[in-house]
Amino acid sequence: MLVELKKLIEANPLFREKLTLPSFKASRLRTLINQSLNWQHQLCKNPRPNPDIKTLFMDHTCASSNGTRATTPANNPLAGPIPKSGVFPPLGAHGPFQPLVPPPPSALAGWMSSATPSIPHAAVAAGPPGLVQATSSAAFLKHARTTPGGPGMDYQTADSEHLMKRIGAGQSDEVSFPGSSHPPNIYSPDDLPKTVVRNLSQGSNVMSMDFHPQQQTVLLVGTNVGDISIWEVGSRERLALKNFKVWDISACSMPFQATLVKDATISVNRCIWGPEGSILGVAFSKHIVQIYTYNPAGELIQHLEIDAHIGGVNDIAFAHPNKQLCIVTCGDDKTIKVWDAVAGRKQYTFEGHEAPVYSVCPHYKENIQFIFSTAIDGKIKAWLYDSLGSRVDYDAPGLWCTTMAYSADGTRLFSCGTSKEGESHLVEWNESEGAIKRTYFGFRKRSLGVVQFDTTRNHFLAAGDEFQIKFWDMDNTNMLTFTDADGGLPASPRLRFNKEGSMLAITTSDNGIKILANNDGQRMLRMLESRAFDGARGFSESVNPLITGGLGPISNASASVAPILERTDRIQQPMSLGNLVTMESSRVADVKPRISDSVDKIKSWKFPDIADSSQLKTLKLPDPLTASKVVRLIFTNSGLALLALASNAVHKLWKWQRNERNPSGKSSASSVPQLWQPTSGGLMSNDLSDSKPAEDSVACIALSKNDSYVMSASGGKVSLFNMMTFKVMTTFMPPPPAATYLAFHPQDNNIIAIGMEDSTIQIYNVRVDEVKTKLKGHQKRISGLAFSQSLNVLVSSGADAQLCVWNIDGWEKKKSRPIQAPPALQSPLIGETRVQFHNNQSHLLVVHESQIAVYDTQLECLRSWHPRDLLASAISSAIYSCDGLAIFTGFCDGAVGIFNADNLSLRCRIAPSAYISSPISSNGNTFPVVIAAHPSDPNQFALGMSDGAVYVMEPSDAEMKWGGSTSQDNGVLPSIASSSALNSQPSETPSR
Repeated sequence: MLVELKKLIEANPLFREKLTLPSFKASRLRTLINQSLNWQHQLCKNPRPNPDIKTLFMDHTCASSNGTRATTPANNPLAGPIPKSGVFPPLGAHGPFQPLVPPPPSALAGWMSSATPSIPHAAVAAGPPGLVQATSSAAFLKHARTTPGGPGMDYQTADSEHLMKRIGAGQSDEVSFPGSSHPPNIYSPDDLPKTVVRNLSQGSNVMSMDFHPQQQTVLLVGTNVGDISIWEVGSRERLALKNFKVWDISACSMPFQATLVKDATISVNRCIWGPEGSILGVAFSKHIVQIYTYNPAGELIQHLEIDAHIGGVNDIAFAHPNKQLCIVTCGDDKTIKVWDAVAGRKQYTFEGHEAPVYSVCPHYKENIQFIFSTAIDGKIKAWLYDSLGSRVDYDAPGLWCTTMAYSADGTRLFSCGTSKEGESHLVEWNESEGAIKRTYFGFRKRSLGVVQFDTTRNHFLAAGDEFQIKFWDMDNTNMLTFTDADGGLPASPRLRFNKEGSMLAITTSDNGIKILANNDGQRMLRMLESRAFDGARGFSESVNPLITGGLGPISNASASVAPILERTDRIQQPMSLGNLVTMESSRVADVKPRISDSVDKIKSWKFPDIADSSQLKTLKLPDPLTASKVVRLIFTNSGLALLALASNAVHKLWKWQRNERNPSGKSSASSVPQLWQPTSGGLMSNDLSDSKPAEDSVACIALSKNDSYVMSASGGKVSLFNMMTFKVMTTFMPPPPAATYLAFHPQDNNIIAIGMEDSTIQIYNVRVDEVKTKLKGHQKRISGLAFSQSLNVLVSSGADAQLCVWNIDGWEKKKSRPIQAPPALQSPLIGETRVQFHNNQSHLLVVHESQIAVYDTQLECLRSWHPRDLLASAISSAIYSCDGLAIFTGFCDGAVGIFNADNLSLRCRIAPSAYISSPISSNGNTFPVVIAAHPSDPNQFALGMSDGAVYVMEPSDAEMKWGGSTSQDNGVLPSIASSSALNSQPSETPSR
């Protein structure tokens, strides 16, 4: 390519003998050329496998396979459709770099040219994939979708460094591998929640709703009389109700006091959960906002009351400027204000709107925090956290009330609004150009109110209009479908999706809420009803587990469960943002005796014993490659594929195809997957240690959020692989010491915690290729790492059977202790110990050959189980199910035990004879070395075996879950409802 480029330049008489081609070995110029060439072909429907270098100098189209010409891309590359991940085949030696196109001076792209001059030059070419570079006048807010199908390159030197620095934060789009006949993100209308499964009677007109960010069935509701409620929609229980009152009238301004004297009525304009769900904010139609803290038992504690604006507070949101949780508000006084969420101090006031501010939408791109705001005169402005005024001034369609929202992965910006004449507009924006990229059709009549909308799954849009809920595919301007939810809706219903998109809350005209659900949501509710039924029979239930994932975020986890505790069991305790850890640990300690008593009453060994293959669904995955012990096993975040790492350092990837038997395309024991390899036929193999054989080395693996990259080690260097091509992008951390465990930081995927063979933990920043700090607290190699984002801690475990808790902010050690030994064993224990956070991010599963145990964040053992009776062999592996309700446990004799996560009672035992052929199982030498839990199916798991086999297991068709049939449904299930991404109701501005 370089020779061809040189010839091309020298062929021009104007340049002949006047230019000297610089060295490309370690320069950014090579990166820019790769980037430009790749972009020229990104919008082609049929991109060439090896693009012609001449296309750098002209607009072009690649010929399609039938000889016709593909559509010419627009001059502005971001004005056309953004390609999805995985669409493009490998493009030779050209990487997935995003374009650096200078935008108009008025565009948002110009923000950073003067705002952040201190950001180092390397950041221009070193952002995470899909994130736009934050320096220079390049388009800061493009944040185009990652195209993992693009990279097919073999980068060396500077290029591999660039790519390594770009893998930090992937998007949550499902990845599609070459050879698949189905593009990624394929959804059908059946994925939309349209079946009514619940009807809730609020009693007053609902103004705003928001599902808990982690507890998928917990709904926050605000009304026109100032009340706020928290509903557990699964059990139909109202967990909390707070009638409006001013907490401290003496602290309020005189204008507010005078307003209350004239008219004491007040409405909720907007209520919203904080990012972790431990705090919530309420904006009222007069002057104030109130902030509550929320504990896992469902209790609301008063935290802050702020006299925020003169007139109505029209919207409220949470943001993290400077890594500090803040509250963003806007109001009738034409201002936007930012408040410290701990003390309530005002930090910024943004002035510049000429009309009441209707909504705010805080967001960030890479390390740049900003706020979009809209006013009732139709003006859209954008603000950085400084005092330099708004950076843009755009007109919203309709020039009246508009709300804005990003897709879940933060890559696409939408707005929905209504004009004074009732004309409604739903559009997608090109951020960098400040132009409308796509307008959605379907608003046929004049709207009778301000239309509300929401986004879900990075794929669907929903809006309430014409007494219906209307749905769109983000990539199609025509309306996809609609539902009237069995009638009873107002003209412009408010709506809100839960995080998974499995439920949708919508308001009704009789002061109620309908919950709509898709199949996943209905399955979740059936599971909740089953647990409630079990609880009525005496089983102790845990609090509603959060859904952020045990070993990092679980993007497709399908369910959380309702708190079944009665109100008399709830622990009431004052709470502030600073004592969440203390509160949670003490709450657990308080309920521990009750759980223990309950366990004693349970006949824990009265369980199903699965000994025959007819009693379950099991599938041995096809594998023509050399068999070698499976040492690591992980489902992709999308649930479409399963990745195994064998002791010979070879990775194996099985991908399920979408077909009639398997319409979802996700992993299934009923559908045989393909052992996938790239067309080159190459294997994805780790670097090996020179000092010890591969079989004796400790292996580790971590997968990027968008399933496009895998980081892995087998005793040698840590390798970064492209999952599309199986090629090594780069290697780092050569031994000694060798890496033994890998974990991505939950807030910044440029930072990786790497457990080492020498017992240290290295906090490595891939952006700057530097170890930021080393944590020392263990005596033997690190065997487990688990982050809790909500508690801001890292828990480590080692082959010394020790546990350590580290604070993420300063990386200081907070606590350490050895795990408790069972009564029959001597203490202290030794041996590999694994850790995994429960979905609630505060309970910790500890796995050792001698036990499975649940610890709290103070490293106090809450409950434990050790091998006995029919499960007397040593434990080889254990993991939480994706919903946090079960623990799948493998044993060294080949058996598998499935335990209830709340009390460690045994649900069922799977004997080796149920899934291993009898000649092999009889010798007792084959056992599951590692277990992987499916990311969205709570009853599916996979086993990686000592003989190299991989099995996928599910309950039999007669049993909907492990350990027994689910209870029968009583009547028709109500459906799950969702609401708009930006629901705020101003008091002095038009009603939404």
